[in-house]
Amino acid sequence: MKRYLPFVIVAAVALVTATSATVLYRTKQRPALTITKEKSAFVAGESVHIRGNPKAHVTLEEYGDFQCPPCGLLSEPINQLEKDYQPNLRVIFRNFPLVTHMHAREAAIAAEAAGLQDKFWEMHDLLYREQSVWSKATDVRTLFNSYAGIIGLDIERFKKDMDGDKAKERVEADQKHANLLGIQNTPTIFLNNKAIDPKNLNPDSLRAATEAAVKEKPSS
Repeated sequence: MKRYLPFVIVAAVALVTATSATVLYRTKQRPALTITKEKSAFVAGESVHIRGNPKAHVTLEEYGDFQCPPCGLLSEPINQLEKDYQPNLRVIFRNFPLVTHMHAREAAIAAEAAGLQDKFWEMHDLLYREQSVWSKATDVRTLFNSYAGIIGLDIERFKKDMDGDKAKERVEADQKHANLLGIQNTPTIFLNNKAIDPKNLNPDSLRAATEAAVKEKPSS
């Protein structure tokens, strides 16, 4: 037995190491995210994109990427939730363009440039509806300019804002906020500051969670 003991010890250490690595990997991949008071949805002096009743007692906050297909699939269902649960629900959108998506950052800047003319949500909806078109385009700016015209923007101002600092700074501010929370993937959705489990990021589960939150007594 003694001659085999070192091999048993080595095997045991290897098993423990492998198990620890697996746990660490899973922890990094699927963190339990919660927005605390120190990492609140709002920062003093910050302007956020809110759809619905600003004073609603339920907040659905999304960190999204305009080129992300799952985000696109949830866009209209989230819009419908905001309509169906008024005046108890407000929806907040924050930009989190992923580096793996070629046009995601430029699309986020386009949405923010539209926001400088008070048309953020119009561009938000149009970018998601047309995602399959512009995400494959080589000349994406021409398409974004045409979208600006469709939603009634001053196109020349839109072009300048696309190249200016304000729209880019808004995108960067959202990204910093996401990094503070440890967000890595899109869509990441919080309902009253608690992250929705990724497996529940589908229209039916999201509606059920929203309805349950709406029925809860508002906290003081």
